[in-house]
Amino acid sequence: MSGSTQQTRRVILASLIGTSLEWYDFFLYTTAATLVFPKLFFPSLDPFNAVLVSLTTNAVAFVARPLGGIVFGHFGDRVGRKTVLVVTLLVMGVSTFLIGVLPGYASVGVLAPVLLALLRFVQGLGLGGEWGGAVIMSLEHGDGRRRGFNASWPQVGVPAGYVLATGLLALMSFVMSDAAFLSWGWRVPFLLSGALVFVGLWVRLKVTESPLFEAVEQQGAKARMPLVEVLRTHPRALLSAFTARIGVDVAFYTFTAYIIVYITTVLELPRSYALNSVLIGSALQLALIPLAGALSDRYGRRPVYFAGVLGAAVWVFVFFPLLDTKSFPLIALAAVVALVTHAAMYGPQAAFIAELFSTRLRYSGASMGYQVAGIVGGALAPVIALQLFASYQSTIAVSIYVVIALAVTTVGLAIAPETRDLDLAESAPEAAPKAPQVGPFA
Repeated sequence: MSGSTQQTRRVILASLIGTSLEWYDFFLYTTAATLVFPKLFFPSLDPFNAVLVSLTTNAVAFVARPLGGIVFGHFGDRVGRKTVLVVTLLVMGVSTFLIGVLPGYASVGVLAPVLLALLRFVQGLGLGGEWGGAVIMSLEHGDGRRRGFNASWPQVGVPAGYVLATGLLALMSFVMSDAAFLSWGWRVPFLLSGALVFVGLWVRLKVTESPLFEAVEQQGAKARMPLVEVLRTHPRALLSAFTARIGVDVAFYTFTAYIIVYITTVLELPRSYALNSVLIGSALQLALIPLAGALSDRYGRRPVYFAGVLGAAVWVFVFFPLLDTKSFPLIALAAVVALVTHAAMYGPQAAFIAELFSTRLRYSGASMGYQVAGIVGGALAPVIALQLFASYQSTIAVSIYVVIALAVTTVGLAIAPETRDLDLAESAPEAAPKAPQVGPFA
C-alpha cells in the first residue's frame, strides 16, 4: 500500500470519526428535545407547547451553523483545513458536556432554558465549521476518480452519530424508570461526549493537510476575503448548493425527528417504536451512503441524487399511512425505506456541493451554501410539520410540504453542472467549459 493511499484512508477515518462524534453530540440534543427537555426545561407549558418550544431551541443551532460556516470557513481557506477541524471538534465536545451538567427549570428557573439555548447555539457554531472541513479533507486527498466515495464517508457520520446518540438514550431509558431517566439518566450520554472528543482529537492530529490547499498556499493564491470572493465569483454555485440541500433536510428531519413526536403524541405509542425504527434505518445507511457515493462516481452526482429525490417524494405519501397502522414492523418499514431514499441523496451530496467551488474558496463556499440551507430546511421542518398537522389534522399536508421542498432541490440540481469529471486543481465549475448535456440530469 502506497503512502498516499495510507494517508487517504487515515484522512477518511479521521473525518468519519470526527463527524460521527459531532453528529452524536448534535442528535443527542435533537432526540432529548422531543423526549426530555419539554418536561425538564419547560414544565409550566402544556405538553404540545412544551414540545414546540423545545424544538424551537433545537432550531437555534441551525441559525448558528451558517455563522460557524462563515467563521471557520474563512480560516479553513486561510490557515488550512486540519487546524480548523481540531477546533470545531473541541467546540462541539465542550458545549455538549456542559449541557449534561445543566440544571433544570426547577433549580434555576428561566435561566435554565436560556443557558440551554445558548449552549445549543455553540453546538451549531461547531457543526457549521465541521462539515465543510471534513468533506473537503476527504475530497482533496486521494484518487480523483473516487471523490464521490471518499467524500461520502463524512456523511456516514450522520447515521453513525444518530445510532450512537439515540441508542444510548434508548438504553438509558430502557434500563431505568422514567423518573430516574428524567432525573439523571439522560445526562450520561451528554457527559460521555467529554471523553469521546479526545478520541477524535487523537485521530485528527495524525492526518496531513490537504495537498490541494498546500498547492494554493505555495502559489501564494490564497483568498484574502474568501466569503466575499465566493459571493462575487460563485453566485450560481451558492444558489445550487443552497437549493439542492433544502429538500434533503426537510425529508430527513420529517423522517427522523417529527416521527418521534407523531408516534408518541398523536398515535400515543411507546417512544421505542419510533427510536428503534429510525435506528434500524440509520444502521442501514452506514453502508448505503458510501454506496450512493460510489455510484455517483460511476453515473454522475446528479442522476443518483435525483433518484433519491424522486423516491422520497413518492414514499412520503406511504410513510404516514404505515405509521398509522400502529404496527411496529410496518412503522420500521416506513422509516427504513425513507432513510434509503435519503441515503441516495446524501451520498453524492458532499462531493456535489464541494466540487462546485474552486480550491481557494471551497471551505467557505461549500460551508455557506450547505449551512444556510439548514435554517430553511432542517431547523424549521419538525416545527412546520407539527403546525401543519395541528392546523389540518391530516398528514397529507405534511407530505405536500416535504414534496414542495424536494421540488426546490430538483431545481438546485437542474441549474448545476455535472461535477464528477472536473479537475479540482485547475478551475471552478462556473469557469470551466460545459460539456453538451442531454436532459436535465445527463
